[in-house]
Formats: sequence, C-alpha cells, structure tokens
Amino acid sequence: MFKESEKMPVLFVGHGSPMIALEENEFVDGFRTAANSIIKPAAILCISAHWFIRGTKVTVMENPKTIHDFGGFPDKLYEVQYPAKGDPELAKAVKQILSPVQVELDESWGLDHGAWTVIKHFYPKADVPIVELSIDYTKQAEYHYQLAKKLGVLRRKGVLIMGSGNIIHNLNLVDFRDFYRDDYGYDWAKEAKATMNRWILDDDHEALINYQKQSKAIQMAIPSPDHFIPLIYILGLKEKNETVTLFNDKLVGRSLSMTSMKIY
Repeated sequence: MFKESEKMPVLFVGHGSPMIALEENEFVDGFRTAANSIIKPAAILCISAHWFIRGTKVTVMENPKTIHDFGGFPDKLYEVQYPAKGDPELAKAVKQILSPVQVELDESWGLDHGAWTVIKHFYPKADVPIVELSIDYTKQAEYHYQLAKKLGVLRRKGVLIMGSGNIIHNLNLVDFRDFYRDDYGYDWAKEAKATMNRWILDDDHEALINYQKQSKAIQMAIPSPDHFIPLIYILGLKEKNETVTLFNDKLVGRSLSMTSMKIY
C-alpha cells in the first residue's frame, strides 16, 4: 500500500444531515462527481467533526463498525451498514508520522457518520479501507493546521485525506421545515459563506485559522469548532501552486453550508 503514487488530492466535504446517506440530490451528485475526478485511493484517512475528543487517536481495527451517532431519524437510516475495512498499517504510519505528538491506536471507535454517510457515495462498494483520525478539542486551530502538514507525505502513498464537517454549522438555528430550499440562508450565513469562500480561494489561511477574531457573522457560523477544524486540516495540506475548487457550495436549512473543496 505504501508504494509511491502520483500525488493524491485532498478533500473537505460538507456532510450536512445524516440523511445524506440515503438521499439522492445535487449534493450526492457532487460527491460522486468528485470521486470520479480522482484515481481510486489505496486508503482514506478521514478527519471527522464527530470524533472530537481530548487527545489524538487513530483507528487501528481491521473491521471498523458503522456508528449511528445521531438520534431522531427514520429507522432505515439506523439499518445502514458501511462495511469498509480498516487499515492497521496506515494507522501505525500516522502514529509514526505525527510523532512526537502522542497518538493512541484506538480499537473502540469505528466509522462515525461524518465519515460513512459521505464516503458511501464516493465508494458504494465499500472497497477502500478507511482510518479515522480524531480531533483534539484541547488544541487551537493553528495547532491542527501545523499537525496536518506532517500528513502530507501520505498523499504520495496512495492515501486520500478527507476532512468532513461543515464550514457553516449552527444547529440551534437550523430550519428543518424547508431544509433543501435552494441556497437558503440567513443574511449572516450568506455573509459568512462569501467571506470564508474568498479567504479559501485567496489562500488567506491566517484569517481562517483566526476565525475567533473575525466578524459577528463568522462567530454565528462557527459557534463551536468541531465542524470547522476538519477544514483547517485540509487547508494545512495545501502545497504551493495547487488549485482549489469548491463544489456543493450552497446553504441548507438557513444555517448550514454544504460547501466542499478539492485541492489538487
């Protein structure tokens, strides 16, 4: 698996509602289009908003379980299984690469919905091994940005590194009654999306890393860092002269953005 390969892109995906696992819509089409635009990876390293814990862990099990880490959805969603294999060799490589940061090899987590609800549309046969890397909630964005840079060596080893979250994620204000109304957002959400998209496309990573010092609209968009930090990881992996392309760049539920990004 660790043979040299052509450089893999890196992806950030806006995962939205867990129901994306069952839906057929423009966002699912966007995931499939992104998958078709890259070579099939040897493995995926996923940084998910939903493994937001104290410390740094990486999944090392051969057969990660499908975690249904949500409530209040239809029964059929809880019946979905995504039986992708794990990759202990990759997990151990991540631990070594991130040294001297203490990385625990974890055998209890699995694939949370930040990973499987999206990746199942990329690789519906579940034939690409997946390893998850946790987000240490005790650390600031700059720390995660610098940590991500170490992972860049995996891009030339056939590994697709994917961050999964939502750049705008204010669940307290979501309008579930009209969730998929086309690009439907509060004024502050529209402002935040336009501002952060500009920073992303202009490579103004410093502004994004310092999101806590930005406008009220940005604060409304990022009331907690869990869904935002996966973006910081992917930005940290960007190399000089690479291209950034946005896709699925729409608001849903008035206070969530499905904005996704490919760097290549």
